[in-house]
Amino acid sequence: LAEALEDAQVREAMLAVPGAYVALQIFEWSGKSDQRIIQDWRAVRSATDRARIAEALRTHPRHFRDGPTGLGAALEFARRQLDRAPACPLRKIDMSGDGRSNDGSPPQLLHYRQDFGDITVNGLAILSDVADLEFYYRQFVMRGPGAFVEVAADFAAFPAAMKRKLIKELDVPQLGLLMQPVAR
Repeated sequence: LAEALEDAQVREAMLAVPGAYVALQIFEWSGKSDQRIIQDWRAVRSATDRARIAEALRTHPRHFRDGPTGLGAALEFARRQLDRAPACPLRKIDMSGDGRSNDGSPPQLLHYRQDFGDITVNGLAILSDVADLEFYYRQFVMRGPGAFVEVAADFAAFPAAMKRKLIKELDVPQLGLLMQPVAR
């Protein structure tokens, strides 16, 4: 993730709109009770802000290894964290993982919850051990306006897949372009 945040195209996309900013919170997760914030909410208004987040990621030791996969719990944790986020017109949760949910509530139950409202959930499926994980993420994890799933063939392909995902999510609509009037 740090490598993706340091990518030139990602940096450009994060700072593309003058006066606007991206707010990020990053947490690691595993089982239904295993969520840990790595970087609490931070506005990215400059290259320095983005670099500090990347450095925090690079120096943070991974706490959960070889544990269960509590996708539903991680999504619920992320939804609650959005309640603490800076005001933003686009509320997105990014879920990256390498397995199907096998601990706690399954993610598909969250699709029916009203408190997810306008939240978009995008996924990054790492196909290390589970061949149909992309399908699983498309069926049960992604949701909301413009949701999508990116795929990494394995852990080595994760940084490139994360770059693609972030660039797609940060794609800034060109709202300032005006149509020329048609001569009559």
